[in-house]
Amino acid sequence: MPLDFRSAIRSEARQAPESGIVGVFNYGRHREGLIPLWVGEGDLPTPDFICAAADRSLKAGETFYTYQRGIPDLRAALARYHARHYGIADDPERFFVVGSGMQAIQIAVAMVAGHGDEVIVPTPAWPNSAATVEVHGAKAVDVVMTLGNDGWTLDLERLEAAVTPRTRALFINSPSNPTGWTASLADLTAILALARRHGLWIVSDEVYGRFVYDGAVRAPSFHDVAAPEDRILYVNTFSKNWAMTGWRIGWIEADPSLGQVIENLVQYSTSGVPTFVQRAAVVALDEGEDFVARQIARADLGRRTVVDGLGGTGRVRFARPTGAFYLYLAVDGEPDDQALAYRLVDEVAVGLAPGRAFGAGGEGYLRLCFARSPDAIAEATERLVRWLRKAG
Repeated sequence: MPLDFRSAIRSEARQAPESGIVGVFNYGRHREGLIPLWVGEGDLPTPDFICAAADRSLKAGETFYTYQRGIPDLRAALARYHARHYGIADDPERFFVVGSGMQAIQIAVAMVAGHGDEVIVPTPAWPNSAATVEVHGAKAVDVVMTLGNDGWTLDLERLEAAVTPRTRALFINSPSNPTGWTASLADLTAILALARRHGLWIVSDEVYGRFVYDGAVRAPSFHDVAAPEDRILYVNTFSKNWAMTGWRIGWIEADPSLGQVIENLVQYSTSGVPTFVQRAAVVALDEGEDFVARQIARADLGRRTVVDGLGGTGRVRFARPTGAFYLYLAVDGEPDDQALAYRLVDEVAVGLAPGRAFGAGGEGYLRLCFARSPDAIAEATERLVRWLRKAG
């Protein structure tokens, strides 16, 4: 009989949930002719001008241990980037380089919540957010958003009702993965006021802040409404804007007083991000605006293709996304989203993520990533439309 050591490890590690997204991905990844729209990345490789910076760094021998907070050049580039796009003071001491947006979330959660604490997470939400809270021994408290005539909305009364004496933080992702909900300035002001009333931290995931449509330049941000004394940790990544998902580099923005704490947590996890990766990130920030604009325009074309095509069938319910690059959709008469995702792999050769993977309120939905080539999105939409009309 094989050994089983699971009962001997920490319950938080043992109970970490399997990813519902990865399950479907593994099921269909080798299917010939399949169009994969299940994961949260585009299909453009990292552009050459970014890769060249990493190559130069490697050739210069920058392969040693480096600054735990990030190399000074990158922290300065992050400060310039935020000054340009968010109008905040150019202060490199506010920025800390970490090994991905996922590590940024892990460190932020570790700083504000632990055993016996609670973190409120509006759902549907990227599953890694709540899972990180639970792995750190705290409890993720779902506040389910609703889909109505005005799209997805966060009920602020319901959000405040979820606050208890154990609540330590609110985890806010806007624009949202998977729904595309984008908080307005009024939403952010109200959320911030709630946090102030209860002395809560806000972990603000603004990864998709540049992916906005219909004439917007960027999404509203807590930067627009916050005061210096507000307890906000911003988490972000280079993955989406600059097509760097495989590079594993992100950042945390926080008050400089937290610098040594963040440095310590980096030291005791990854001990820093490779210098050659950071050199590439500097070039992405300083020279990558044309590429970011191309990415956004491409995603917008994909958005319009899937919205117009699937909306025309009369069988699909969704809110037209105003941010991020996902369509979160429900098919009438198909309540089992997981079974439907597997069927679409087999019957349509299109890979979508099951909605239940995104927590409470996600049941019955599917997530479609439209940040792909126009041809792939057009073909996937055509396949889905044919299937919907035939199945209906």
